[in-house]
Amino acid sequence: MNAPAELSWRWCRFDDLTVRELQHIYAARQLVFSIEQQCIYLDADGCDESAWHLAAWSPAQREPLAYARVLDPGVKYAEVSIGRVITLGDGRGRGLGRELVARAIVHTAEVWPGGAIRISAQTRLERFYEEFGFAVVGAPYLEDGIEHTEMLRNP
Repeated sequence: MNAPAELSWRWCRFDDLTVRELQHIYAARQLVFSIEQQCIYLDADGCDESAWHLAAWSPAQREPLAYARVLDPGVKYAEVSIGRVITLGDGRGRGLGRELVARAIVHTAEVWPGGAIRISAQTRLERFYEEFGFAVVGAPYLEDGIEHTEMLRNP
């Protein structure tokens, strides 16, 4: 991976995030989902409190270069779910997205050993997630105006 060596990865529950970290995570998610993808939806959906948060922090900027939210089983699906997966512009093209998803899977397996992971992936990213063992389990559907596919990764 070509990501900057000074990255600091943080995996924590909602209550362990600082107010500033949460502010910067929300700014990063809004930048990617609302501005770049021009998607209007309620990002602060109340699920963050029932999630683990994984972020790659760089001293070069306030927002995390990469971020993912891992929802507890029963919050969105019966299984644990990885979502809100983003890589900001400065982190793209360096393998950071792959490292983010790989780390999210490892952490998820540590917290819920032997459990499956279900995601709602943008359909254009199916092949990316298949590299991590996810398989399509349903027909494409629109979520917030973007075509998505439900995918499952069995243990």
